[in-house]
Amino acid sequence: MLYSMDDMFNILPTVIVVAWATALILVEAFLPKKYKFITIWLTVLGLVVALVAAINQHGIEAEAFNGMLVVDGFSSFLNILILGSGILAVALAVGYNKRFGFDRGEYYIMMMFSIAGTMLMSSAADLIVIFLALELMSIPLYIMAAFYRGNVNSEEAGMKYFLLGAFAGGFILYGIGFVYGATGATGLSQVVTAINGGVDSPTFLLVGAALILIGLGFKVAAVPFHMWTPDVYEGSPTPATAYMAVGAKVGGFAALIRIFVVAFPTLSTDLVPILWGLVALTLVVGNLVAIAQKNIKRMLAYSSISHAGFILMAFLPYGDAAVFKSSVAAALFYLLAFAITSFGSWGVVIALEKSEGKGLLLEDYAGLGRKYPALGVAMLIFMLSFTGIPPTIGFAGKFLLFKAVMEGGYYGLAILGVLTSLFSAYYYLRLVIIMFMKSGEPNIVSDRWVTLVTASSAVATVVLFMVSTPLFAWAEQAVLKLF
Repeated sequence: MLYSMDDMFNILPTVIVVAWATALILVEAFLPKKYKFITIWLTVLGLVVALVAAINQHGIEAEAFNGMLVVDGFSSFLNILILGSGILAVALAVGYNKRFGFDRGEYYIMMMFSIAGTMLMSSAADLIVIFLALELMSIPLYIMAAFYRGNVNSEEAGMKYFLLGAFAGGFILYGIGFVYGATGATGLSQVVTAINGGVDSPTFLLVGAALILIGLGFKVAAVPFHMWTPDVYEGSPTPATAYMAVGAKVGGFAALIRIFVVAFPTLSTDLVPILWGLVALTLVVGNLVAIAQKNIKRMLAYSSISHAGFILMAFLPYGDAAVFKSSVAAALFYLLAFAITSFGSWGVVIALEKSEGKGLLLEDYAGLGRKYPALGVAMLIFMLSFTGIPPTIGFAGKFLLFKAVMEGGYYGLAILGVLTSLFSAYYYLRLVIIMFMKSGEPNIVSDRWVTLVTASSAVATVVLFMVSTPLFAWAEQAVLKLF
């Protein structure tokens, strides 16, 4: 089995991130304490270089390492999304980490390794590689969740995430074993060939697919595999939560979509009823439980769960050859809309957060719109986008999502999506009412990088709505390589 430099060039953005993170470990070890800030700038530089390489790969279709990795429109779209998210996550972390006393370069290095894992998940075309990429994405996240050393909540968050993540990884590995037992292969192309030729144990194949679905359901925080989410989001350092909310979802859905669309379309008849139930549970539980939350991080955690349900809606028609391309495009567009809105909202949370968990209750936002109108308006825009109200990119995302779902014939699920969006309006707009209609004296922490991320995300949330048609056309070009 021979490999060449072409394999490395085909996955150049991922290679850049891994090599850069590895080099940063050495740089960080020898930097004098007063120059530790250089690690932050080098992290951003590495992500920008990788982002340029990913943009240059747009439109290229290739394979690497004997088909274990593929480069296609799907992987290019997600690579650009996760690298851009990484840059925003670094900007949110700089002032926060310094303020809370854990401004260490290892944090940014861990984030780079997690980004590399997510990028590998978007390109992986072999079940074993998908599992390895999943671990590369997840293990740094466990460390980042517990990075606030000495803080009990952070340490608890890291432990919970690690234990439950390892448990979910076991489901995925067990599922891969069943698929291998049924088909004799782990490469997606070989699995497709085996299924088309007829497998001796179709039950093994179905059980394997179901176990993989359970494991990835944990990663995207779908109900009933969501129980880690509110505790981990609340206990982790907020910049880590901000990255986790986007990064884990991108990686989980990248693997979910590629595995099931490419390898298991013939199982859709058996799996769609299960998926329908997962979507319904995730939408209902995520939105209803969010109503009862008084802590902003827990509210956004349940909000994130509900948005996983919306993305899963687009996944339902994956076995329909006439619809799956538009449904995958709708899921990718929604991920983009969610990422922009999410980073902006977490920027507002970071601006108000104080030590010992102060500034995280909804009541702490009273008077924010009056005292800091620009920040209040920005949070208003993010809440409208999460709800799906124009003129925000969140509205465009939900419109395209419901359109794809109805094209697949799932009208009942589309109606449920609309109804749960109305439920979500209650807790999103409740925060707006608190900000603008209740009196209070909130104090924010001035941080130019957080302000930049929040302001740019607010502008992008509105402006990208105006250009949502070409954006969706880009998502439609993010075609999966089929075998």
